[in-house]
Amino acid sequence: MPRSFEVHVAMERQELERELERLHAESWGWALACAGRRRDVAEDALQTAYVRVLSGAARPSGGSSLRTWLFGVIRLTVMEELRRERVADERRDPEATIDAVDPAPRPDTSAEHAERSAALRAGLSTLSPRQREVLQLVFYHGMTIEEAAVVMRVSLGSARTHYERGKKSLAAAVASLQGDLR
Repeated sequence: MPRSFEVHVAMERQELERELERLHAESWGWALACAGRRRDVAEDALQTAYVRVLSGAARPSGGSSLRTWLFGVIRLTVMEELRRERVADERRDPEATIDAVDPAPRPDTSAEHAERSAALRAGLSTLSPRQREVLQLVFYHGMTIEEAAVVMRVSLGSARTHYERGKKSLAAAVASLQGDLR
């Protein structure tokens, strides 16, 4: 059973640090996903999020698990990092844009796995950002749609709509891309 915020608020710092350590691998994956696979942005944002949580600058509002609340803090921190970077880029070059990095498959993966991964990444790139976020939270991080809605700061109905449309669009895109690869 997830910890409620009431428990989190009363947590001792050492217990909070242990929980953050336990959630670190998932937190890193979520930060990386939110940052468009950009390690530099994900690293900076995750560190900033941890500092905010441990210093008390980020405070829970109640009702959600520590993990759900933490993912929301991470998401907002990544968005701030990207916005800060975009503003700095625009000051240097008004035509600048931020491109998401698409990592190449590792050489030791099989050709079939590489093809499936490429089809999935390509399929995900066709989805709206909200659809990608909700699918990432539900499938990769094992959250419920309700928890994903809290992290994304959208209504439950909106999260459900993005989830259903995202699943349908992703399935069609992957099927089409895999058909093209054969």
